Amino acid sequence: MKVVVASRNPVKVGATRQAFNTLFPDATLDVTSVDVDSGAGDQPDSDEATRRGARMRALRSREAKPDADFWVGLEGGIEIIDDQLMAFAWMAVQGRVGEVSEARSTTLPLPPAVKKLVVSGLELGEANDRVFSTVNSKQGGGAYGLLTDGLYTREGIYAQTLIMALIPFVNTLYPQSEAREE
Repeated sequence: MKVVVASRNPVKVGATRQAFNTLFPDATLDVTSVDVDSGAGDQPDSDEATRRGARMRALRSREAKPDADFWVGLEGGIEIIDDQLMAFAWMAVQGRVGEVSEARSTTLPLPPAVKKLVVSGLELGEANDRVFSTVNSKQGGGAYGLLTDGLYTREGIYAQTLIMALIPFVNTLYPQSEAREE
């Protein structure tokens, strides 16, 4: 099974591999990374921009590498809701036929010190690194790992969310699952 991930970030590639291994345990996976523009900028700052970024990553990865079974876009984003900075991600999966399937991750409230740095213009990963005195946390456990002492990680949350986005490809109640059986 050929899967194209629209990112070279090892967390996103690892989450994709984990999700596909979980849902397709008998498949031999060939996971390829490709860099594509999400159109959402370095730090999507709304739910809609983040969702659109994941979708664009999936669609553009298909354009870049058309010979695959699935194309995956993963996009992390932030949004201020009732004065609280929240972090979340959207996953988008395109199969050979059918619609793009999407799912949104659990939402993580971020500390005021992180919000202050993000509002001043820093990307979330850099703000987390400053507040938590870490380096390149977005390619590690991310804010999820930092705030839960590793109980949850960015890769784990992304893998779970990607499994939700893959449901239409494995559950017979969806047209995409019928296309997979051909």
